[in-house]
This record gives sequence, structure tokens and C-alpha cells, in this order.
Amino acid sequence: MIDISEALISIEQNTVDFGVEQIPLAQSLNRILKEDWTADRDLPPYDRVTMDGIGIQYKQFEKGQRHFSIQGVAAAGMPQQILEKETHCLEVMTGSVLPNNCDTVIRYEDVKIEDGIAEIVVDHLKINQNIHFKGEDRKAGSIVVEKATRISPAEIGVGASIGKAMVQVARLPSIMVISTGDELVKIDETPLPHQIRRSNIYRLITTLQSLNITAESDHLNDEPTEIKAKLQNYLERFDAIILSGGVSKGKFDYLPSILEELGVTKLFHRVRQKPGKPFWFGKYKQQCTIFALPGNPISSFLCMQRYFLHWLHLSQTGSVPKRPYAILTDVVQFKPDLTYFLEVKISYNEKGQMLAHPIKGNGSGDLANLVDADAFIELSRGKTTYEAGEVYPIYFYR
Repeated sequence: MIDISEALISIEQNTVDFGVEQIPLAQSLNRILKEDWTADRDLPPYDRVTMDGIGIQYKQFEKGQRHFSIQGVAAAGMPQQILEKETHCLEVMTGSVLPNNCDTVIRYEDVKIEDGIAEIVVDHLKINQNIHFKGEDRKAGSIVVEKATRISPAEIGVGASIGKAMVQVARLPSIMVISTGDELVKIDETPLPHQIRRSNIYRLITTLQSLNITAESDHLNDEPTEIKAKLQNYLERFDAIILSGGVSKGKFDYLPSILEELGVTKLFHRVRQKPGKPFWFGKYKQQCTIFALPGNPISSFLCMQRYFLHWLHLSQTGSVPKRPYAILTDVVQFKPDLTYFLEVKISYNEKGQMLAHPIKGNGSGDLANLVDADAFIELSRGKTTYEAGEVYPIYFYR
């Protein structure tokens, strides 16, 4: 049995570069960018009006002029207009090019217009007010989005503005998710008293779906010949296999020995943590990474959040994911010398601090308790009392 720190080192040393693919910008939400995006022109590309109103020369206002004849209108989408006389003004619309010879924009709320004359009705103006200057945000050729960024709607909007119709992103791995155990039946079946419906596999698959990964799935009964035959096939076909169940010390936990028979290198088995102690991790040649998770619902879900997502993020971005921290709100007692992952409900106080409220369930089989919480808090081993007010890392799952 190894410590969490040792498990993470092993996982980080066995990341995989899945390669790069080019996809349409509109399909890139939540994908990992594999190129720097640079501005193809200044942003904004021209001196841009930011308020509907009138454009004037500021020096005329300084001289005391308050009434300006309206020369015309500069609308968004029109080529740049020219203010012909410094004593006149142009009506300007938000998003339009600032007319030549104008250096100040006064919003409509601060003017009164009658018979083609705009009267400024405020006493104070600032030169260059309500103008977004060319290149003020980014200069042409500068990086606007960095490689390894996870693409959100914000990045998609920027990508569209710089003409990124097609984008280079990290290829998604092919993944097989497998549940194991004779006690499991399909969700549309009525279980017998000694059976339960398959739930782990749905939690694992939908976790992947949130990252745009469409995984394949299967179920293996506790029959060694069947397990070996199917795994032998899947090891050759997939970048990663996620198994749920069959890795503990029970009489029917065949997976560790079968994986060894198939030539999978065991990198570790059993971690000093609760839940999820039986977690098994290995590698098949250089082509498939195996995450064999415990069968208990909380254990498998926790290991997916803590280890698999860590491995995937590092594989795609080359960097360890940043982790938020929260303040524990209540004293927690935990005697075993294990790292304790406790389910918590998250809230925020008036200081903007994140608070973690323990939601203690009935062990690693209490899957319903996940609904009451938002995340796991990682309470490091080496102590038995975790005081309210102490700060620990958080792993959100919603």
C-alpha cells in the first residue's frame, strides 16, 4: 500500500500525448487548445464609439461652445466619416468608427436635440470620453489565448473575432468503461433481492461526457475466462480502460491476477486513503492506461475525480490542474492513518471565502449521499482531529 503522494507521482509519470486534431470553432467547447491564438489585427481594429450620442472636437467645448449643428450620422458598419467643421458635430452610434476630427463623444442623455442643433446640457466633459481606442485591448500579432487553455464560451467569442474558423485541440482519448460483478443488473430491470442496478458506470461515463468524451461501455460477470478474453481485446483497442469493481481481496476479485496474465504492468495497488483504498493502476505496453477502481460507489467516484481527471488534464495540457481550497466548518474526527476524502456542501461567507460543510454518509456504499454534497475535501493523513477553520483542497464534482 502506498501513500497518495506516491500514487500521484506514478500517475504523473505515465501520462499520454493523445495527439492533436483540427475541429470547427463551434465544436470546441470544453476542449484543450493546442495552439496559441494571436490577433490578426488590432483589437479593437479602429477607434470605436462606445455610446450612442454625438461626436465633437473637445477644444470647442473648452472654448465655451454648447450648441453644435448636426452634420450627419455615423452608424456602425459605415466607413469612417469626417467632421467637416469643428463647430459642428456628428451623431455617432455605439460600435461605429470614431469620425475623423472628433475626439470626444457625449451620450444622448447629456444633450438636447432640436431642429438639427445638439445642445450639451452638462457642465463637465473629458477629452477622449466614450472612445475605445484602436489596439487598446490587443495589438496585431499578440497572443490573445494561450495554448493549453480549456475553451469556454469566452474563448470561442474571441476565436470568432480573430477569424479562427478551425482550431487545433488535444485529441480526445478512446476510453472503455467497464462494470464488473454478478450482482449487477441493467437499470431497466427489476433487481432480485440479492441484486442491485448498475450505477457506477453511469457516473463514470457522464463524468467523461462533461469533457466531451464519448466512452464505450461493457459489463463483465465474475467469470475469469470471459473477463480475460474481453480485456485482451480492449487493451489493444483503447487508450484507457476504466474498471469498476473486482480489485479488492474478495474471492471473486479476479482483475489484478488477470491483468497481470495479460501483460499489464501493475504500477501500484492499494492507496492509503478512505474511501478508495483498493484502487489499482497499470499500463499495457505504451498504448493503454488502466484505472481499476473499487466497486463501492463513493470509492469509484472519488478515484475518478481525484486520479483519472488529474491524469487526463496533465496528459492534455502538460500541467498539473490548479486546486481550490476551502475552510472546514466543523470538527472532523478520523482515527485511521489514511487520507480521508469527505463529502462536503459548499457555501460562501460575506468575506468571499469558500466554506466546506461536512456531509457524512454511511460509508463508501452510500451513493445517495453524493446528492447532498458538491465536492470532496481532502483531509491529509497524519492526524486524527481536523479542526473547524482549517483549510484543505477541494475536488468539485458538480
